[in-house]
Amino acid sequence: MTDFTDDPLYVILRSKREATRFQILVEIAEHQPAVRQQEIAGKLGVTPQAVSEYIRELVDEGLVTAHGRGRYEVTKNGIEWVLHHAEALESYARHVNRDIIQQVAVWTAIARDEIQKGDTVGVFMQNGWLYATKEEQSATGLAAMDAVPGEDIGVAQLNGIIQHEEGLIHVCKVPRVERGGSRQVSTELLREAVRDAEMVGAVGLESYVALRKADIEPDMFFGSREGVIEAAFHGRECAILIVDEEFTDFLKRLETVGLTYTIHDLISP
Repeated sequence: MTDFTDDPLYVILRSKREATRFQILVEIAEHQPAVRQQEIAGKLGVTPQAVSEYIRELVDEGLVTAHGRGRYEVTKNGIEWVLHHAEALESYARHVNRDIIQQVAVWTAIARDEIQKGDTVGVFMQNGWLYATKEEQSATGLAAMDAVPGEDIGVAQLNGIIQHEEGLIHVCKVPRVERGGSRQVSTELLREAVRDAEMVGAVGLESYVALRKADIEPDMFFGSREGVIEAAFHGRECAILIVDEEFTDFLKRLETVGLTYTIHDLISP
């Protein structure tokens, strides 16, 4: 029989204690090293004494280090613990959104044809956009309103599978500035790496500058990791330039969500 106590999703959703530990670790990571226990207590709805006790446990378990009164940092083990549980929660949320909520929600699509309220419509994805049409498709639903071509339309009672392929992600590692930064990047290799990408993201100023040197304006900078992942889920081929110290964690993230990627070396031989 499966031991659900080892399942991070089971632990977080069923145990208020573990959920609170998770939230406190996240709060410490966000505000370290100066951590105000009073503010954490107010945000989580527990007493400052409880927060103090939780932090003491986290320190004892090696998930947090203490550097004097009110100064804490999350350790490498603590970060891995948070990521492990966060990925499980994200996977569950994606399952809820994709497999459950879609059965009762009204989806927004772009009308391909003139559609009347109550019509059965085919739903398909093209270039990352969801469309509704009078033509037969592998996924169908009911039009929730009238719409003319190009107008947004609500589609309810969605059934079937929306056929689309997830996009490939081209991952390009860029050295941090102390290791040469954009100066180490071959403009020719960079342009070749992103040539087929429909969307380009950058993580780190070194990556942004490397793209600008190649006369390429990134589509995403702030929040580009999640932006690239979301675009790939919608079938868009993407490229992301990412500084070397965050490269491995991003690859782990792609492995977790199951997206296909290819790695490009941008450093001239």
